[in-house]
Amino acid sequence: MGCSKWRAAFNFGHLRVQSKLSVFFTMIILFSYLFYCLNGYCDSLPRPVFDQQTNVQHKIYFHDGQEASPEQRGAHSASPASFVREQLLDLSNSKVPSNNISIANNFGSKKFPQAIIIGVKKGGTRALLEFLRIHPEVRAVGAEPHFFDRFYDKGLEWYRNLMPRTLEGQITMEKTPSYFITKEAPRRVFSMSSHTKLIVVVRDPVTRAVSDYTQTLSKSPGLPSFQNLAFHNSTTGLIDTSWSAVRIGIYSKHLENWLRFFPLSRFLFVSGERLVTDPAGEMGRVQDFLGLKRVVTDKHFYFNQTKGFPCLKKPEGSSRPRCLGKSKGRPHPQIPFEVLLRLRDFYRPFNLKFYQMTGHNFGWD
Repeated sequence: MGCSKWRAAFNFGHLRVQSKLSVFFTMIILFSYLFYCLNGYCDSLPRPVFDQQTNVQHKIYFHDGQEASPEQRGAHSASPASFVREQLLDLSNSKVPSNNISIANNFGSKKFPQAIIIGVKKGGTRALLEFLRIHPEVRAVGAEPHFFDRFYDKGLEWYRNLMPRTLEGQITMEKTPSYFITKEAPRRVFSMSSHTKLIVVVRDPVTRAVSDYTQTLSKSPGLPSFQNLAFHNSTTGLIDTSWSAVRIGIYSKHLENWLRFFPLSRFLFVSGERLVTDPAGEMGRVQDFLGLKRVVTDKHFYFNQTKGFPCLKKPEGSSRPRCLGKSKGRPHPQIPFEVLLRLRDFYRPFNLKFYQMTGHNFGWD
């Protein structure tokens, strides 16, 4: 009888110890999670969390109750947790089934972008956007929406739904480099807002053309040589301006189209070369143009010798620095010197006119 009482007491004590241990470990997990989120790392949450919590079986809905298209899903910020928060907020007002989670709209609102990086392809637009996203007052779409060149028929509300939510004082931004060379884009942007700030990242058009060709070659290895595409006839040296790699670099022609709708004061022209050699200096100009405090400074950058361009230093608590993708900094193919010389002669008058139009000499000649 005494043994039975002793055994029961022991078992009860053992259970109390187990209970205390469970509470102890639970508290550790909770405090770790809170610390993790307060330091800004909740954005590493995997997308399945959203699927499990909302029970929408991998479907995403907007305010009209329609399932999002691939373009809509892809155009959101690359951060999965930010995507989760934005879509959960949308679900509170959508026509999805009532068993989904309803969350009050306290993360700001979706607005049309106050600033757009409109060009140019292979000029450094991705680097500029990633550098800007460090700033706490900037909220930007991760992917290129291509609204003003490809999806304009979907309407402005569709476009606004692609934007991230912003709080008072924050700037909404997007970047689509092909806007700069799209004939209809200036009128369309102006129709949305005549006050939109426009950023153009420009680069030596010869180097830009080679970089453009290099990117295309990586996707289509059977592509003809650069010189075969650049010239109508290599003997006469007549440049083929119908080739997009050449046409994009005629900056003065494209700018003329934009100046029909926007004054020069609405533009900031960023040097793609200086974005590499002096990223903090160029970012200072960009932040001033956007009316932002100079938060992004030289303390954020280091030069990556392997890639040949600057990367962002490792944020506190992160395991590694942030560099652009593997496709950035890829080696260019060897182009005959005389081909580059002819192309440089072709661009010279256009470059000089561009310098005159912008009031800035980029030093490409």
